[in-house]
Amino acid sequence: MVFSSISFIFFFLPIFFLLYYLLRGKARVLFLLLASLIFYSWGELKYLPLMLAVIAINHVLSLLIEKKPAHKRLFLILAIVFDMLSLLFYKYFTPFCVKVLRLPMLGFFPTALPLGISFFTFQAMSYVIDVSRGKTQPRKNPLIFATYITMFPQLIAGPIVRYTDLEEQILGFWGGTRRIDPDGVSRGVARFLIGLSKKVLIGNIVAEAWQYLSVHPQENGILGCWFGAFCFLLQIYFDFSGYSDMAIGLGGMMGFTFPENFDHPYAATSVTEFWRRWHMSLTGFFRDYVYIPLGGNRKGTARTVLNMLIVWSLTGLWHGPSITFVLWGLFAWVFLVLERFLLRGVIERIPLWIKRILLPLIFTVSFVIFYFDDPSELIRYFDGMFTFSGVWIGRDALSVVGSYWVWVLLGGLCAGFLPVRAYRLLSKKAPAFASALRTVLLLVLFVLCVAALVRQSYNPFIYFRF
Repeated sequence: MVFSSISFIFFFLPIFFLLYYLLRGKARVLFLLLASLIFYSWGELKYLPLMLAVIAINHVLSLLIEKKPAHKRLFLILAIVFDMLSLLFYKYFTPFCVKVLRLPMLGFFPTALPLGISFFTFQAMSYVIDVSRGKTQPRKNPLIFATYITMFPQLIAGPIVRYTDLEEQILGFWGGTRRIDPDGVSRGVARFLIGLSKKVLIGNIVAEAWQYLSVHPQENGILGCWFGAFCFLLQIYFDFSGYSDMAIGLGGMMGFTFPENFDHPYAATSVTEFWRRWHMSLTGFFRDYVYIPLGGNRKGTARTVLNMLIVWSLTGLWHGPSITFVLWGLFAWVFLVLERFLLRGVIERIPLWIKRILLPLIFTVSFVIFYFDDPSELIRYFDGMFTFSGVWIGRDALSVVGSYWVWVLLGGLCAGFLPVRAYRLLSKKAPAFASALRTVLLLVLFVLCVAALVRQSYNPFIYFRF
């Protein structure tokens, strides 16, 4: 079940919030746990035991870390090994055996990747690591930890929420001392509708153009290929940031505060700034649990470059076993190293308007690498993007451009700070009018989203692959 679906919006959510708001204290938390398990089981019942095993084993080992501190390193290693083996088996071992070694399925290998496995295993690991570091106390009640892991807004695709972010909030509801703020609910509804609009009204629409143009790049011409790549650049942002907005909005409607996951990355003026604004919960995880423990930037330039290489290789592998994901991570690493160590003086002198042109081109190439699982398909598409002989744009590609250029332009405008700055400026000059206009726009967007969901047959979500 995805957030941008009729069944979720008109069936699951109304029933959930009706009961959630009526309950109090422990009953509310237990109902949230039950609803989250139902949400996950809706489409992944066969993998529910896996998630429950991750919860149970990490819970027990975290208690052992506190109870037997002399052996906490052993218990920490056991927890990490179990979590990583779960991830490796489903995400890497099976594709390697089936696709590379060409072994038959034989009923042994899973036919699909468990939804959210990359997210809930990382959250479980972060909890045990924080317990071993003394940053938090393990919860003796397994239901508290289970609620943290399974909370449905962030279960499938993040953001990666750490236990320390939610501990006081969950315990507050459990003990009956935390109340749901009506203003927080209002902000949550608005955030959910904004995310839904980003996903349905822009992400899904430009995805249609990319879906068509990515299949036969040799027929697109160079302009058609670049237009398709720009469509995917917008799709992956509005798709993923829209889902994150919906997750954060749902959390607000439930009385929780989740960390931000995107901060207008396409408004960045450098590659470094871009990655600080993109999927911030994942980059924060690798920074705190990999980069800093490796020594960060404290051991000289060569070691810093090596640490960055390790982090970005792991970041690529986190997304999947394809060599193109590794290439995507290495592509980011190369530009970060160039920007930080070799070209810093040159980059500082480049006018801002040139950066506004060059950076989107770099990010476009980066996400084309990210998209294709098959290196041969990637090479074919790059051949279309960088071959200047032949027609500049194919007939069918020209038709696609004519149908979707308005949405690409709209997406480009909305991806930056323009909507936020316009609303803030209007709020300063006419706050009452700005508030009323915002309410009307959200209602109109909701109606348009529902109409689009009824009409659209193509409603993908990229990060469900991870």
